[in-house]
Amino acid sequence: MIDSFNRAIDYLRVSVTDRCNFRCTYCMPDEGVSPLPHAEILSYEEILRMIRIVGHLGVRKVRLTGGEPLVRKGITGFISRLTALNIITDLSMTTNGSLLSGMAQELKKAGLQRVNISLDTANPEKFALITRRGRLEETLSGIKNALAAGLTPVKLNVVLSEHFTDDDLIYFVDLIYRLPVAVRFIEYMPIGADKAGRGYSVAAVKERIHKLGKGLLQPIALDTGNGPARYYRLPGALGSFGFITPISEHFCGQCNRLRLTADGKFKPCLLSNTEIDVKTALRSGATDEEIKQLFLQAVRAKPSGHNLCPTDKHSEVDRRMSQIGG
Repeated sequence: MIDSFNRAIDYLRVSVTDRCNFRCTYCMPDEGVSPLPHAEILSYEEILRMIRIVGHLGVRKVRLTGGEPLVRKGITGFISRLTALNIITDLSMTTNGSLLSGMAQELKKAGLQRVNISLDTANPEKFALITRRGRLEETLSGIKNALAAGLTPVKLNVVLSEHFTDDDLIYFVDLIYRLPVAVRFIEYMPIGADKAGRGYSVAAVKERIHKLGKGLLQPIALDTGNGPARYYRLPGALGSFGFITPISEHFCGQCNRLRLTADGKFKPCLLSNTEIDVKTALRSGATDEEIKQLFLQAVRAKPSGHNLCPTDKHSEVDRRMSQIGG
């Protein structure tokens, strides 16, 4: 599928739940957000039908998100059924890692190929402050077991909020010499921000890595993902660094994805309020052809880019990040 701006759309991010066991400061307020009634969330059967239809249109990459996808009951069985469709060639998941330790082997056996794990700090007290619920040791155990299970490449998502410090950077530099992980520094996006603000810029992180004296960052290409990160390696390191700049150096011109929210809306762009309702059609007897046309409508509605700039303190996006699926 080619959209209005000549971008090939082959990637669907699927939010399987709006619920999360964390309350990260840049994602939702401490009290959380009102969860959707279970009846409003797409069933696994509805998601599978949706993926089967868009698979025939050329979608080959699916990332499962939340909220936190591992809190949804039956997620491993769903992944097995999704794999059995024999349509998706790249099946991944974004998770906070807190429940991953005990599920990694099952997820790999079911067909999940790789994971992105959120890890904004290596300081236990600050981790608890950022997540408001999480325990650092559980996420670190999840990373270890994901590597052991072969859910690779394991990518660690580090949001550059005001909580990120030099000590965190030093930890991550050391980590890529110890483990074959890709540490991705993500520019802070002001979506549904609560008690967090911008921290380091990507340029500042690169400069600080250079000053740590480990050598020059060497550009590399990772074989999987085809995402927005630009990857680099330090001499002798097992792992790598990735830099994602959705605001200061946006990559909209190469964006190949659409999103499906947990309540059954296609979102052509993360930073837009445009949504196309597919749940109503799924539940009112629509044919596969009618569902396909709704997806094509979403493809046509995909904008050339977003309007956020580095000086914006808040976006005008109606939903919080946890409600969109990231």
